[in-house]
Amino acid sequence: MNKIFLWSVFFFSVVYTIQSQTNYNAYVNPFVGTGGHGHTFPGAVMPFGMVQLSPDTRVDGSWDGCSGYHYSDDFIYGFSHTHLSGTGCSDYGDILVMPMLGTPSPNNKVYGSKFSHANEKASPGFYEVLLDDDKIKVELTVTPRVGIHRYTFPKSGEANVIIDLLHRDKVLNYGLKVIDSVTVTGFRVSEAWAKRQAVFFVMKFSKPFLKMEYGVKGSYKQLTKMGGGPDGAYFRFITSDGQPLLIKVAISTTGIEGAIKNMEAEGTHWDFEKYKTQAEEVWNKQLQKIEVSDPDKNKMTTFYSALYHCSIHPSLNMDVDNQYRGRDQQLHTAKGFTNYSVFSLWDTYRALNPLFTVIEPKRTSDFINTFLAQYQQGGRLPMWELSGNETDCMIGFHSVSVIADAMAKGIGGYDASLAYQAMKAAAGYSAQGIPLFNKNGYLQIDDESESVSKSLEYAYDNWCLAKVGKLLDKKEDVSDYLKRAQAYKNLFDEKSGCMRPRKNGNWLSPFCPSEINNHFTEGNSWQYSFYVPQDMDGLIKLHGGKENFEKKLDELFTTSQKTTGRDQADVTGLIGQYAHGNEPSHHMAYLYNYIGKPQKTIARVHQICAGFYKNAPEGLIGNEDCGQMSAWYILSAMGLYEVTPGNPVFTLGEPLFKSVKINLGDAKSFSITSDARPDQPVKGVEVNGKVQMAPFIDYSALMAGGKLTYLYTLPENSKEEYGSKIISTSILSPEIVPAPLIISTAQVFKDKAELSISNLNARGGTIYYTTDGTEPTKKSNLYTSPFTIDKNCSVKARTFFGSDTSSMTTTSFFKIKYDYDIVITSTPNAQYASEGVQTMVDGIMADGNWRKGNWLGYQDKDFECIIDMKQEKEISSIDLNFLQDSRSWIILPTSVSFYLSSDNKNFTEMGTEAHKVKPEDETIRVLKFVKVLEQKRRARYIKIVAKNFGKLPDWHQGKGGGAFIFVDELEIK
Repeated sequence: MNKIFLWSVFFFSVVYTIQSQTNYNAYVNPFVGTGGHGHTFPGAVMPFGMVQLSPDTRVDGSWDGCSGYHYSDDFIYGFSHTHLSGTGCSDYGDILVMPMLGTPSPNNKVYGSKFSHANEKASPGFYEVLLDDDKIKVELTVTPRVGIHRYTFPKSGEANVIIDLLHRDKVLNYGLKVIDSVTVTGFRVSEAWAKRQAVFFVMKFSKPFLKMEYGVKGSYKQLTKMGGGPDGAYFRFITSDGQPLLIKVAISTTGIEGAIKNMEAEGTHWDFEKYKTQAEEVWNKQLQKIEVSDPDKNKMTTFYSALYHCSIHPSLNMDVDNQYRGRDQQLHTAKGFTNYSVFSLWDTYRALNPLFTVIEPKRTSDFINTFLAQYQQGGRLPMWELSGNETDCMIGFHSVSVIADAMAKGIGGYDASLAYQAMKAAAGYSAQGIPLFNKNGYLQIDDESESVSKSLEYAYDNWCLAKVGKLLDKKEDVSDYLKRAQAYKNLFDEKSGCMRPRKNGNWLSPFCPSEINNHFTEGNSWQYSFYVPQDMDGLIKLHGGKENFEKKLDELFTTSQKTTGRDQADVTGLIGQYAHGNEPSHHMAYLYNYIGKPQKTIARVHQICAGFYKNAPEGLIGNEDCGQMSAWYILSAMGLYEVTPGNPVFTLGEPLFKSVKINLGDAKSFSITSDARPDQPVKGVEVNGKVQMAPFIDYSALMAGGKLTYLYTLPENSKEEYGSKIISTSILSPEIVPAPLIISTAQVFKDKAELSISNLNARGGTIYYTTDGTEPTKKSNLYTSPFTIDKNCSVKARTFFGSDTSSMTTTSFFKIKYDYDIVITSTPNAQYASEGVQTMVDGIMADGNWRKGNWLGYQDKDFECIIDMKQEKEISSIDLNFLQDSRSWIILPTSVSFYLSSDNKNFTEMGTEAHKVKPEDETIRVLKFVKVLEQKRRARYIKIVAKNFGKLPDWHQGKGGGAFIFVDELEIK
């Protein structure tokens, strides 16, 4: 045989071996995001594993303690087996274990220990720390369902292991039982973000314990009868031989039998190093799915730490025998799929789930099968699901996005007909403003809080339904879903170029696009005005064309406007009003590609990557959000992003690495190469040898394998410019007629009010209206000029255009029932000023959804008002409504006092009303404080003073902050 050929075979074999043995784990820093507001944890976890074994440095569930760990801390309470990566709400922290020396105590401040980051290490599947107080070395590793601890104690001292089942969350039920000298079983059912979260466990020690006692209500005891069940225990061991103590903890959501099965399958030996090595091998294989290389180790670490964080959630949620606890809290068996939990869909549908369609198509199918199982068990697709619980957190019904994207990309393995049925049910859900959205084609402030954001996101989700309807040939549904998908047209204010809230048929006034308020979800109008991924052509058209749209997009990134209004911790990473620290902005830098300006996309994406992602604990500019923040970086670092999940096309940026290789399985791969040089713009791209000027690539082309090359020179005779060709999104038919504006100075008036109606349909049309509450037809009043009203009434209007008509604009106007002068001596919070003093007598009864804006809100101060009835009147009773929503800092006043006067100087107290509602009661309720006079009294002036609760106590998540008083409708008899 030819020697040169033999040498070539040997050479390429060696090269392949070296590449395949690259240790990508070495480029992962699990501490990225544990500082700042990243909310990640550094402990041991397998890719998508059930166990997240990590240290807990926070027990209060505070904003920066959501993962249980924060890099600024220097005290460890213990090591629990479940954690959430990057969420904005606190949960998990189940089955806390902690080693200590000396006299054991159930007090976590006693059994906890100081530590130093200098003595702390973490890598994929492994965590290590030295506990300073007792000089105990702790090492942790995992299998998918088992956590393995190795504790090395000093040779002298009484070595104890503490189990605390009361750690962190509100515990509903618990129990612990010693089976033998090396085996313990137990369970804990807790309530936090998830209303009922059950974890069962079996714990094995590598050596028998010498002594143990159960924890019962703050002390340790020997128990012969279990009673209500111990809430913890300590176990004492002989460690004078210098040998480490190993502990294996298998968990399950189904029961102790499930935990035992998991232990028997995965915790089969006592070789800690073997477990660690196995975890490292699995992680290295996971990280090999995308191969990049660069001499800058920080750059490599930023990339692979992001890919690592993308592979933590969703989390395995079934035992080795495929049993799991479902949405109905009953036990089920997964047939033909792997069941998962932790679906942060409002975040992850944007980038993480599209990334999974490339590197995790099988898991994508499993996720959808999990969705469908939850739909069958609970009647709903998941919105933000956690441990079989629907948290109802965030907005939209974005599981339909994940399903539509998978279907559009040809990812199967689930019942498509059932999926469509479940998607339709999600779009017809009877809460969260969805019925009104479906009826009217958008939401107003009066209908639902966060009305603009919900309208826009519901519109996109309905487009996803239309997409699937087309794929499944459900023609009868598609038209309605496409109409709903154009809801944004009802909220676009041509004058400001922004999506603007509508209130009582009119625009909200005053309006400031940079104000963060209750009409947007974790953001403001700037951060939502570009959210029309399903119809970019339509949005650009509303702006008057590409040139105007470019100017508006430029203004987004360059405006000197500062965010105003509510302090929103999520709105971080600002470039102008672009906020990379929160998801609604994530697609915006790529929108320049839709107007033929790809160089601007490249510049902004590179700016974001360089400024907001670093190899440091503060390396994330906002919450990791279960992988979304990192997935944005992974895709962007490869030069890809999917602006519209459901449309199987990635738009292009420019990769941060000269070479990217995506391993697709079945020996297929897709390579992306770029030889970028400073100040040298991309002139085009070449896909599998074919030059193209469109900054887009089909998903099918990527998944077929091949090569994408960024070009920096073109033949001299090339006349086309990169970006001159666009693959956009558009809804061509049926085009909706936007609902008209009903314009007034105020919803509440004294004598009469003048109204006018404005047509938002740029194509023209005729407006008909009614004032008697009936639906307008072409036989109703034809609008030609402003008109007046002088009594309570409902005004309704429609725009008719050809054979089409808009949805109905419905408004309500109220004539003030009392001709009183009211002076409120307290100043309301600007966010909760409603209609000012008129709020108290407008006849609009505010409900528990205070975000609609119908309450007056006063923070950290008493409420005091004086009512002048203009003349003396005989009074028999006075009442005023107040609100309690303790989780939102709104707490009923401690008391409400009523006073009467004839001269507005000398007031006589008529009595003080109190209540029995506890401030920690999280039930949202409206309470009427009523003062009934024993004898009727004559007076002209009434004074009401409501005492504020004051500073929020330690049990409240907002401890130290000032409580709000929310007040509404006054009634005087």
